[in-house]
Amino acid sequence: MLTDKEKIDILNRINRKIINIDERILEYRELTKPIPPSVAIGRVSRMDAINNRSINEAALRQLEVQRKGLESALARLNDDKFGRCIGCGDVIPVGRILIMPGAIKCVRCP
Repeated sequence: MLTDKEKIDILNRINRKIINIDERILEYRELTKPIPPSVAIGRVSRMDAINNRSINEAALRQLEVQRKGLESALARLNDDKFGRCIGCGDVIPVGRILIMPGAIKCVRCP
């Protein structure tokens, strides 16, 4: 099981990651705002802008999923099962949890 120091390290890492993700989410929300038709840009430029918006929307959705995973990890941090793989039940190495605090599976489980 995790020591108190490890839990504090994980908590701090999760909080830093959430802050970073929140900043990036704000940036992507700005980038995904619709371009009003009244803004004068050429047809090709408008098509590029629409394509870029789609890419940015996908990145935004991915960040939102990552944030939910981190929130879930925060909620489970004091649970006895935190740090155990939901697939096989083995202990997830602390190094993996520190790198990916939202990890719920070991590297062997799909």
